[in-house]
Amino acid sequence: MRRSPRSLVLLGASVLVASVITAAPSTASRKAEVYAVSGPSTITLTGHGYGHGRGMSQYGAEGAARQGIPWQQIIEFYYPGTSWGEQRGRISVWLTGDTTDDVVVAAQKGLTVTRLARRKSWTLPTNGARQWRVNGLAGGRSQVQHLKGTGWRTWKVFRGDAQFSAARKRLTLVTPAGSRTYRGVLRSASPTPGSAARDTVNVLSMESYLRGVVPLEIPASWSPDAVRAQAVAARTYAAAERSHPNARHYQICDTTQCQVYGGVGAEHPAATQAVKDTARQGLTYEGRPAFTQFSASSGGWTSAGSTPYLVAQEDPYDGWEGNRVHTWTRTAGDAALERHYPGIGDLTSIEIAGRDGNGEWGGRVQDITLVGTRGRAAVTGDTLRTVLGLRSSWFTVSVAPLQARTRD
Repeated sequence: MRRSPRSLVLLGASVLVASVITAAPSTASRKAEVYAVSGPSTITLTGHGYGHGRGMSQYGAEGAARQGIPWQQIIEFYYPGTSWGEQRGRISVWLTGDTTDDVVVAAQKGLTVTRLARRKSWTLPTNGARQWRVNGLAGGRSQVQHLKGTGWRTWKVFRGDAQFSAARKRLTLVTPAGSRTYRGVLRSASPTPGSAARDTVNVLSMESYLRGVVPLEIPASWSPDAVRAQAVAARTYAAAERSHPNARHYQICDTTQCQVYGGVGAEHPAATQAVKDTARQGLTYEGRPAFTQFSASSGGWTSAGSTPYLVAQEDPYDGWEGNRVHTWTRTAGDAALERHYPGIGDLTSIEIAGRDGNGEWGGRVQDITLVGTRGRAAVTGDTLRTVLGLRSSWFTVSVAPLQARTRD
């Protein structure tokens, strides 16, 4: 998973519920970092990096490219132990922005609808319709309709899922939020066999898909080798997701939970060139697509992941002067933590019991305990990151009395 330095939006990590024990606080272990909180206080968290820190740092890729390091070496630095290989074929993407059960497209010359069960295609007539749609019906049937005037008229009904394609290989999807153009085909796909419920799924070539991904994951105006490195990481990540599909009817989604994908409207000439320059190039590990996670900024030290090539290592490229999230500061009042964890009562101390051991302050926080007058809440560093809106789980803490406002 990734996080885009362009949008600087936190990855969608679910907030874990901390267990609050309503017992008297125990004495912190000797190795724990203990930050006392006495009365109303301001808690300052100073940290490094943005995102989970696993795999490629996008700011680091730009820093390396500014030093003249080519994209192949950037990739090899962030994913050591992987091998080069080709990633081809098509990919199916769940378009989460279409929240209705129908798939509506703008009419155009050469528009085709295809029945996927016992595959058969029909070229739709140019009959003055403004839009065409596929509805899911009970019994797993598809209803093809066109909008002419003010009402929808049924053109054909058949069993199984259906999809739209066009001679120009682009389709304009119409949703309650507006219209967006996509390459490839737009499929009305059943989450379960025979269901009337449908999701809208874009099926297209990997290279066409990347055109709508890369400029949303990294600024296309950055150094060409950084953008090329992003293209390789995104291509490989998509291939890994394809080998372990998210669902029976699609392989990957279009949000930060997977990779951000925006279709034709998101494309940028510089990013498209990076996709072409690295065409079909990807990484493998033991013969399978590598799980090439990436995030905005490592903060100067990458974090170990779930595979041997997602290693914890010092990152000398991340700290260039343009990286405004290499080091960051966030302040919060003790009351903010007490609202999130009311079972602890009044906060009396913050205890950091575990870090990953890499970098300043001992690295990313793994285990932290909030101690209060009525109990304790044991949480992870990632959970606290989500609760307080921190850029990463790599931080240190300082506490100061809350300054009372004075009258003029």
